[in-house]
Amino acid sequence: MQFTKRLREPVINGEVTCSVRIWQSPRVKVGGRYRLGAGAIEVTSIRQIDLSDITPALARRSGFAGVVDLLKIAKHGPGENIYLVEFVYHDDPA
Repeated sequence: MQFTKRLREPVINGEVTCSVRIWQSPRVKVGGRYRLGAGAIEVTSIRQIDLSDITPALARRSGFAGVVDLLKIAKHGPGENIYLVEFVYHDDPA
């Protein structure tokens, strides 16, 4: 799971613990670990949500100033399904 450069540090510091992604199908799985910096994030949950579920509060929790800012970054490829991915960061990538 990739993050824009400006989000990497907040994820590593534990300030950002979720991400909204627009994909055709899930690209991560619960329990999966994905390298980030010297450690890795571990996905703790993933669920499909609706566009109306993306609130300003969720956008801020995801590391963005607002909904529009989040939506500019969230779309990856031709996907139309919206997923909320929650995770924790571990210093150990294993």
